[in-house]
Amino acid sequence: MMLSWEYPPKTIGGLAQHVYDLNAALSREGVEVHLLTCSAPGASDYEMQGNIHIHRVHPFQVSAPDFVTWVLQFNNAILERAISLFERVGAFRVVHAHDWLVAFAARAVKHARHLPLVATIHATEFGRNQGLHNATQNYISNVEWWLTFEAWKVIVCSRYMENELKYIFQLPADKIRVIPNGVDPENYRLRSDRVKRSFYAAPEERIVFYVGRLVQEKGVQVLLDAVPQILARMPNTKFVIGGKGPHLEELRAQVDRMGIAPRIYFTGYIDDEVRNALYHWADVAVFPSLYEPFGIVALEAMAAKTPVVASNTGGLSEIIEHGLDGFKVPPGDSRALAEHILLVLQNPAQAKMLHERAFRKVREQYGWRKVARETARLYREVWSERQSAPWPTLEDRPGRILGRVYQLFERYS
Repeated sequence: MMLSWEYPPKTIGGLAQHVYDLNAALSREGVEVHLLTCSAPGASDYEMQGNIHIHRVHPFQVSAPDFVTWVLQFNNAILERAISLFERVGAFRVVHAHDWLVAFAARAVKHARHLPLVATIHATEFGRNQGLHNATQNYISNVEWWLTFEAWKVIVCSRYMENELKYIFQLPADKIRVIPNGVDPENYRLRSDRVKRSFYAAPEERIVFYVGRLVQEKGVQVLLDAVPQILARMPNTKFVIGGKGPHLEELRAQVDRMGIAPRIYFTGYIDDEVRNALYHWADVAVFPSLYEPFGIVALEAMAAKTPVVASNTGGLSEIIEHGLDGFKVPPGDSRALAEHILLVLQNPAQAKMLHERAFRKVREQYGWRKVARETARLYREVWSERQSAPWPTLEDRPGRILGRVYQLFERYS
């Protein structure tokens, strides 16, 4: 049983695509999954894709005062569906939860059915915000810790995230398993001529492309700071920024203050077809993140044979080898970002070498088949351990929780 709050066509961030691709690969490996996820307009409440049963759950139609309350209501709705599944389907071996948004339902299923829980932590509230600055962030971080505490094993996508969980949540190393994200180059081919390059740039313009959520930690503001330096040497450059998010109006205001509006195109939401086309038209894809647990967008660009310039942070640092299959720059350094974008724009032969090596790396190291096999191996491992281990009683738990409280007290006092 797998729980995820988003799954196509409901797509908020990269989690939806990750869960979709993981399940497709698990299905090809013969693993049967019942996925419980949030409903989406136009999507059926139940469908089957290979060995994957998709159950879309409608959140309670009760007005929630905030997102955190909505998450609790959604978890109750998931739990109702899970109960009915146990009645119809029977036994499951593992419950797999993706991030804190399904923690409550996952924990309830775990204890009700004595199932081992696997949790994938895609990012942390502490990391996204460079610390915890208000009550809501503190609450979400505590739920994240609680989910990792309840999990038999915790999956992360990079060594960077492994170290982050060890630091923030004091997780022991043997509880964490690093399984990188995957990418399928077939999904990033240019497949149609519905969209035209002329929609986004003039024929003589070079394209610098960003795609992702428009939030502070993705660093689009750093890219905008780099624009004047790039335009001074390459005036016929267009910066296409794809995606949506709460930081959009602040970014528009920054563009107006800098007087660079004619060179910037905010596309808003773009579908896969438009994204793929822009990857292929772009001279360079840029990901200037301040915080990036993995950086699946960098793999997407590499799979589309687009040269990449990215921040030397988080999972991006582990994906890219500087000067071999991309360029890495210090996060927040707009001058270094501009210099390396110009290196790609002004050196076509080097750009070609970078994207050819990057494409080869994607095919050899980041296939979804490998990811699915490692994930299925982990499922078998925890099921085997569960069969040979007694289920802990509730009386065993308070001491472990108190120990965690003491750890946090010593750290922050």
